[in-house]
Amino acid sequence: MEYIKHAAQGFQWGVEKAAELGYQYVEPMIHTGWDLLSEVDFFHSFSTQEDPLLMRDICRRAGVQVSSISGHSPLMKPEAAVPRLTQAIVFAAACGAKFVNTDDMNKPDWMDDELAHTLMKYTLTKANFVAQRHQVFICLEPHGTYSCTSAGLLRLVDLVPSPWIRVNWDTGNFYLAGLEDPYQGLERVREHVVHVHAKDISQQQSQAERGLVTGTPVGCACGEGEVDWERVIKILDPLDREIFLSVECGQVDEAERSLAYLKKLLGTKLLTD
Repeated sequence: MEYIKHAAQGFQWGVEKAAELGYQYVEPMIHTGWDLLSEVDFFHSFSTQEDPLLMRDICRRAGVQVSSISGHSPLMKPEAAVPRLTQAIVFAAACGAKFVNTDDMNKPDWMDDELAHTLMKYTLTKANFVAQRHQVFICLEPHGTYSCTSAGLLRLVDLVPSPWIRVNWDTGNFYLAGLEDPYQGLERVREHVVHVHAKDISQQQSQAERGLVTGTPVGCACGEGEVDWERVIKILDPLDREIFLSVECGQVDEAERSLAYLKKLLGTKLLTD
């Protein structure tokens, strides 16, 4: 639902627009507390102070379902991440979604690697108890200090051995970080992937930022950038499970073109029920 940002509209508008474009699922973003821009329908994030069934009902009325919750939380900051992640898991379960996406984010200068991983293990341990009860996957995404290499991402997954801690592969973030071949990286973590952020990176952004950042909020329309989507699908194809491709782009027209491209690319692999 990041495509709403450019339109400066609220959550319900974004859900209805997704349905109008032909999307069957949305990935809502949640925030704790109250946000002024969201309250006046200038931003699409949904407060965890609200009833999660309100989110579910807004989506149902529009004719879409919730695939996952964007619950990105700073894993190295447990005082923030534990309540945010646990609330996101509860929201996902109430809406019938099976996935909550998060990442490690950036390590502060005063923190060493050992402390960072200890804190992330604490956060994931606490969140995993809730994930187990609600049977919702915590999906770790490449978008931070440690997660933008396959080895670093797998280390995060292994901090807390659990069937409920898996990977949300962000095609654009891993490509843009430039620390490892993105397709070899995907092959190395493939068995843990249960959800994908379908994010393409324009040539202009690639030339300006690749190797300098660990991620980006949105990409260009899928099929119009640097990501080799045929190769991505070929790598994921052997997995014997349903995988959501959650499009991340910055504008409504890009969301429309992304859907048309991915439908054509996936063909008979696309589940429409």
